[in-house]
Amino acid sequence: MSSSPSVSREVRLAARPDGLPGPEHFTIAETPLPEPGAGEVLVRNRFFHVAAALRTLIGGAEGMPLPPVNPGDPLPAATVGEVVAAPAGGELRPGDLVSHWLGWREYAAVPAEACVPLGDALPDPVAHLSQGATAYTALVTDARLRPGDTVFVTGGAGAVGSMAGQIARLLGAGRVIGSTGSADKAERLVAELGYDAVVVRGAGPVGEQLAKLAPDGVDVLLDNVGGEQLRAAVAAARPGARFVLVGALSGQLAPDGNGGTAPVELDTFPFIIKRIEMRGVSNPGDPATRAEWPARFGEWLRAGQITFPRVELAGIESAPAALPEVIGGRHLGTVVVRL
Repeated sequence: MSSSPSVSREVRLAARPDGLPGPEHFTIAETPLPEPGAGEVLVRNRFFHVAAALRTLIGGAEGMPLPPVNPGDPLPAATVGEVVAAPAGGELRPGDLVSHWLGWREYAAVPAEACVPLGDALPDPVAHLSQGATAYTALVTDARLRPGDTVFVTGGAGAVGSMAGQIARLLGAGRVIGSTGSADKAERLVAELGYDAVVVRGAGPVGEQLAKLAPDGVDVLLDNVGGEQLRAAVAAARPGARFVLVGALSGQLAPDGNGGTAPVELDTFPFIIKRIEMRGVSNPGDPATRAEWPARFGEWLRAGQITFPRVELAGIESAPAALPEVIGGRHLGTVVVRL
């Protein structure tokens, strides 16, 4: 504790945005270094994930897995940090790397039971912020991906999508198609991230593009977007297709509303005729499948069979602009702030 600073900085919501957030909706505040209470550990945060879904929490939507973020509150995020101080007799020790959800701040007092020890399963601690576990669980358990399946991943350049194409390929998919918002990202998805072809939003009707890229139809949908892209997948679905809804960015990132709804009109008749299965999933998903992910991810990383696409922004000063950049689609992969 003697080598720790006396203050810590954190990013707070300054005002609830009327629409999409900008840097002006956040402020960096100095606070006294947190004093861990009974059963808490003091963690120096090293990295935290900037997730587009945070827009839903700061928009005030109710019924979400995490509570809303109100003006004056620090923001939550998946975080990797180093234990600075821990209760005597506990399982955690100073120097241990852990993951937790009190991100967007330099130091955090975290209940010991809310810290997950990271160990050495992955060669780089920042890789624990990959959203690959979500994609892996959705493809293995929920979509029951089979060798030879044609897979369509919407939002292929996002945190989940940039992992899902690679994972689907490693699991034996016969053809992997993604969607994204620019030709530049589409080129990278094909060149670097396991995709065979990409639907580019704005380059023509999504349904027509998908029909050309998957002339024999789609067996599996991993949907991060919803909206027009979900409708296109219904039209392209093969008999017995399995749809897994992971995100709803068409609504979460809409300029109007609070990010808590994503309405879409679907023709239900194809669901009956084609026997399409559709299910929504949210973290943590199937515990057994998720538990096997770190070892499998580490093996693939060390063998050079998979990458963790990310953009690292330096310092907490970069954080207020980071979320608007993510929402605006500026980056490919997971966006991480390195402290």
